[in-house]
Amino acid sequence: MRQYTVEQFKADLCEPYAWPGGYPRYFITSDGAALSHKSARHNQKLIIDSINESSNDGWQVVGCDINWEDSNLYCDDTSERIESAYAEE
Repeated sequence: MRQYTVEQFKADLCEPYAWPGGYPRYFITSDGAALSHKSARHNQKLIIDSINESSNDGWQVVGCDINWEDSNLYCDDTSERIESAYAEE
């Protein structure tokens, strides 16, 4: 498995929705936490520093994924619900 890079993070940060399809994306940290796009944008300096230093401080993002069907996925930083692709009413 390749390490998630700062360049990948910056590219993923540019768009909160996957294209094509417009599916909502979120970030995953090394300790398994979920971060909303809004939280990642707000904390991008901390995240970039953690990726560069391979830090285990809770901010090291290791990937970006689509929330397909989890209607109970919440951002571990802001406690806001992360939108899902197919579980919306």
